[in-house]
Amino acid sequence: MPDDVYDRDLLVESVRQAGAIARKYFGGQYRSWHKSHGNPVTDADIEIDTFLKAALLAARPSYGWLSEETADDPSRLTRERIFVVDPIDGTYGFLKGRPHFTIVASVVTGGRPVTAAIYNPITDEMFAGAAGQGSDVNGVPLKVSSKSGFEESRLLAGRDFIDDPRWPTPWPPLTVESRASIAYRMGLVARGDFDAMVSLSDKSDWDLAAGDLIVREAGGRVTSQTGEMLRYNQARPVQKGVICAGPALHDRLLERLREFPVHES
Repeated sequence: MPDDVYDRDLLVESVRQAGAIARKYFGGQYRSWHKSHGNPVTDADIEIDTFLKAALLAARPSYGWLSEETADDPSRLTRERIFVVDPIDGTYGFLKGRPHFTIVASVVTGGRPVTAAIYNPITDEMFAGAAGQGSDVNGVPLKVSSKSGFEESRLLAGRDFIDDPRWPTPWPPLTVESRASIAYRMGLVARGDFDAMVSLSDKSDWDLAAGDLIVREAGGRVTSQTGEMLRYNQARPVQKGVICAGPALHDRLLERLREFPVHES
């Protein structure tokens, strides 16, 4: 069995166990504070981070570690494989008592994710995948939408981005929604619930790496806003936005974005 499949099983089991920690706090009393403007953290984030770091590195002591809630250790750049983790992706959703947050983990090697798990502990949706092995949610194979046009499409993006009057050509009628967790949005695209996800603001590796693998294994494409493949575990683990969709619609989105200057969403 390939290492990626072993790692997939490890990630699935670990984030599922971490889900019990999240449920313990969800809707209850706990401390929350801001690490920086617009960047909240809670007791749940810290406890899950501590649990996952101990569990994953005990199983794979040679792997590096990159997490939103752990001080960055540059030694990760020397490791062949690293764990990339977001203990709670979508903390605002968690704080508001909405079931739109996830626990996210992936393994990255050579700058690319090779296995991943995204777990919503409230809805009990487990998105998982390994390179060349496909991706699934709770054992059901994932496949992106085959939508090729914008008319009546379902898009995960900021409403203000779509409605901005500076678009040279207005968007046709479509459904626009969002979710607090970026990784969850990507899982929903992988499942075909939505046709695409667009976010042009900076994103961290832990926001995107797991979803990148899961969407790709579901037949989709994940790139920067200008069409480049995303490279992870760089010295500065930040990506300049993301576009994720089925192949045909992804091409259309890239064409569409060339009409408009970079705009955060």
